[in-house]
Amino acid sequence: MDTTTWATDFHHLILANLVPFGSRLIGAIVLWIIGGWVINFVRHLFGRTMRMRGLDATLTEYLESAMAILLRILLVIAILSLFGIETASFAAILAAAGVAIGMAWSGLLANFAAGIFLILLRPLKVGDFITAAGVTGTVREIGMFATVVDQPDNVRTVIGNNKLFADNIVNYSTNAYRRVDLNAQLAHDVDVAAAIALLRTRVAQIPNVLAEPAPDIDVLEFNPAGTKLVVRPYTSNDNYWQVFFDTNRAIMEVSGQAGWPIPAPRQVLLQKS
Repeated sequence: MDTTTWATDFHHLILANLVPFGSRLIGAIVLWIIGGWVINFVRHLFGRTMRMRGLDATLTEYLESAMAILLRILLVIAILSLFGIETASFAAILAAAGVAIGMAWSGLLANFAAGIFLILLRPLKVGDFITAAGVTGTVREIGMFATVVDQPDNVRTVIGNNKLFADNIVNYSTNAYRRVDLNAQLAHDVDVAAAIALLRTRVAQIPNVLAEPAPDIDVLEFNPAGTKLVVRPYTSNDNYWQVFFDTNRAIMEVSGQAGWPIPAPRQVLLQKS
């Protein structure tokens, strides 16, 4: 083969292979740059729209990231198609991998889904005092996979969102006020009507006890020790424990000042003659 023939064949090889490959490579680079710009623009536009509609910031950020990842995957598939790679099989591999990952991470995905529902439905929010999943305390953080609760003894507990959402959620902070439930045991010799009047006057003087609704003080039951009263003042959520302890102290003070005897069970013995 002479030099002229070799040069001609090499020229044809370049034209037949390298030039199309180079054009595809340049097209892929341009598509990657433009596609990346479009993805960032769509992501920011989506996030701004969601924030304008008042959607939770945590959920908005996560949806932005998820959408950006999905669009990047589609962009990579489009770029691969420029090089003649069969994208249908590639998509099938991605789908199979997604199923495998979903099965392996089923618990995390369940917590993630529950976290979205917690954010959307808002049965609780940061700062609420709740009882759920066997835990009572103040909500400090609602994450995408778990919720952080500080218990009254200052012990921090992390609860999986799926377990939290699947359980009954008792939210003590949703309503404007709540009732303090206490009892006062009276001895047999105590005048019940007078005791109720004394307790009603004293409980009304406790700071942060609401005048409306008025405290509930009435007969609950009769037992071997005497008459048991319910003492139920109402107060705001922030003052619950202060009113709880002050009411206990008020019951003790009223009983001491009135000289009520210590309640004790009584038995009546009947003798046959």
